[in-house]
Amino acid sequence: MRPAEPAAADTLHAEVLRAGESKGAQRDLLDRFQPDDALLVSVLRRAVPVRFLEVVAGTKPWSERTSVVAAVVLHAKSPRGLSLRLLPQLFWRQLADVATAPQVPAGVRVKAEADLKEQLRDLRLGERVTLARLATPPVIQRLLVEGEPKVLEALLDNPRLREEDLLVAVRRHDVPLALLDAVVASPRWAAKYAVRVELALQPKTPLSLALLQLSSLVKRDLRRVVEAPGVRLLVRAAAARLAEGPETPQGSET
Repeated sequence: MRPAEPAAADTLHAEVLRAGESKGAQRDLLDRFQPDDALLVSVLRRAVPVRFLEVVAGTKPWSERTSVVAAVVLHAKSPRGLSLRLLPQLFWRQLADVATAPQVPAGVRVKAEADLKEQLRDLRLGERVTLARLATPPVIQRLLVEGEPKVLEALLDNPRLREEDLLVAVRRHDVPLALLDAVVASPRWAAKYAVRVELALQPKTPLSLALLQLSSLVKRDLRRVVEAPGVRLLVRAAAARLAEGPETPQGSET
């Protein structure tokens, strides 16, 4: 979709403001201008009357154009009920935009996240990788159980990934091995003390990676590793030896 000409957008916007909250006037305006999608989306990114949003969303062919419908939902003045009704028309990328838009009502964002989670299984790998970089926490929680390394690597770079959500995923009995590998390889997360503890406690962590975490743990957490069910005997033995020695200088909870 090519960007709209600024002059054309200015002209149409002025007419929209002049029509105000008159539904008939707004319909006449659309019929007279017959704006293409790019022009209409450009205007919908500006301050417009609520009635204009309602008329656009209910008038063909614009009510069937996903880019236009998405612009209506993303508008700060769009009524909650209208936005909820329009969400099923949006594609996954547009739903992700709605879920992250602070001007959109919370209830609409929550519904967009729910719809997005329903579409996850139908997305191609490249689409899931893109989504992993920009997803919100509810969608992140679903993606964390993925076994696809590229998705998980992208997810660990997402600034919306919360430490508590990652810890829950690492603790799972069915945690993907790809997630454990990706966490250890992530400069952002491998340095987190709580993450290192959970990697040591997770029975599925590869032996070499589990042992690698021990030297940075304080005695209290080394004892947790020793007593934790399911931890490999070699890891427990190594933790026990370290727990008996002096506190390591790098054992700080950061």
